[in-house]
Amino acid sequence: MFSIFKKLSPQKQAVVNESFEQYEAGLPTHQKAIDALPGWNSAFPPQFGLTAGTHHLYADPRLEWAISKYGDMSGKRVLEVGPLEGMHTYRLSKENPSVIEAIEANKPCFFRCLVTKQIMNTERAVFYLGDIQEWLKLPREPYDLAIASGVLYHMPDPADFLRALAAQSRAVFIWTHYFDDEAMPRTDVRRAPFSESHETRNIDGLEVNYYERHYQDANKNAVFCGGLKDKHYWMRKADIIELLRAFGLGNISIEHDNPNHPGGPSFSIFARGD
Repeated sequence: MFSIFKKLSPQKQAVVNESFEQYEAGLPTHQKAIDALPGWNSAFPPQFGLTAGTHHLYADPRLEWAISKYGDMSGKRVLEVGPLEGMHTYRLSKENPSVIEAIEANKPCFFRCLVTKQIMNTERAVFYLGDIQEWLKLPREPYDLAIASGVLYHMPDPADFLRALAAQSRAVFIWTHYFDDEAMPRTDVRRAPFSESHETRNIDGLEVNYYERHYQDANKNAVFCGGLKDKHYWMRKADIIELLRAFGLGNISIEHDNPNHPGGPSFSIFARGD
């Protein structure tokens, strides 16, 4: 007796086998979902017994400080800009806001956020993929609190972002790098991504310094979580503070000021309307 099916050549059989690589065999687990999306920055809380990134953002002292500055978040509407992989979102959800609308532009990070939401049951969060600047153009009731950690220094126009964020938020928390000639002189390795281009812009009557920076192909790495464009600008700390005041968020607190951060000088700022 002979088979009616023609035997495939090894080359054709390899093509057939490859077509099934999108499937995952074996016992279904959360770890397999994590492994399907390489490039994780964030670790999961130890009680979950999962392996991902190394940064413990689910217990971030910067975010804890922001929560303490804001106070009772129950029933509040929260905007999170750049949730990365959803660990800050998970922590914020414990404060019982009515909703967390989280906007992520990085596609791999967005999908990792969905995995985190599934694993950690972050029910109060809704994740959206796209550009926060476009989101902030839509008219809406202001958010009670906006969180933008690790976002401002990736912006092609950081002052414009601050203006739009302040217009739709009653309070904001920002953690960001900033430019400082004294803390980061030209001989400092952290200065390497900056071009020699420096410009001064008039923003609502304020003279604001913009320092041009590039990623130097860092975006080719799976763990890259920067901005939408290669050319972006850092601002001075004083300019950031004055802009928030000019945009109506004049009640300001500062913490975690670290000129020696390996990524560049950084600080946390919490600002709300007077």
